[in-house]
Amino acid sequence: MLVTVQDRLSDEQVESFHADGFLIVEEGFISDAAIELLRQRFDALFAGEYETGIAPDEVNWKEGRDPEDRTRQICNGWRADDRIAAQVLSERTGRLAAQLMGYRGTRMLQDNCLWKPPGAKSLGMHQDGSFAGYLVPPEMITCWVALDDTRAQGGTIEYVRGSHRWPKAPPSRGEFHAPDDWVAPAREAAPDGEELDLVPVVVRAGGCTFHHSLTFHGSGPNEATTHRRSIVSHLIPVETRFHPDNVDLVYSRYRRRGDLSLDESFFPVLWDETGARSAWLAELPSLP
Repeated sequence: MLVTVQDRLSDEQVESFHADGFLIVEEGFISDAAIELLRQRFDALFAGEYETGIAPDEVNWKEGRDPEDRTRQICNGWRADDRIAAQVLSERTGRLAAQLMGYRGTRMLQDNCLWKPPGAKSLGMHQDGSFAGYLVPPEMITCWVALDDTRAQGGTIEYVRGSHRWPKAPPSRGEFHAPDDWVAPAREAAPDGEELDLVPVVVRAGGCTFHHSLTFHGSGPNEATTHRRSIVSHLIPVETRFHPDNVDLVYSRYRRRGDLSLDESFFPVLWDETGARSAWLAELPSLP
């Protein structure tokens, strides 16, 4: 059965998310015209052309600096490009994420722009929530949107079904890009007697997934002849605050002295139960 999504998820889709730790939407989450536009913005972004004049928070691949067989990753590309922002900060994404998690609202924590060309190596298995200790509560939900058709051997994202019920693994800043064994972190974290049920995400361009912050996920090498690009929103509960003691090497730079709140200039509200959004989001262009 073809799985799509409208303005609200069905009860069956929500139940599937809670059972598996993820929900796969096979096609139609964004339009073909939006896909083409976002691919163009990826070209500019990874060439270091920042429309807003502001660099992303993390640029983990640069042409000429990094190996060609590494996955290209940029974090918070939305700061550099308003069309990237229009996608990752969309009201619908925030509302559907809130529905899945039972949040009264969602705000942006961080985006990822991921580009895995043919021959690119793997990204290691991990839980997003392992890196959220600088937040209260230390959790999130992620929306991953495919900009290319995906296939099982094409370096697509893969989930470990049911792993959101496992304990949270300690954070690791170790071998994430091109590890020798990209599944090892999930295997090592699995409770005794638990077999890994790996689910590769095979969707059309414009399809998406939502996953829980404790769901183990990663991606193998791209053994296909096609590119695999995706754009990702990591969203947190609207009431999230900074932890009074724990800090993140990059994102705690946005914490004001003596104030644990998250500034909406940097962590905008995508949707809350009143229908409100951060006011400045109205200035963003609309995607087709």
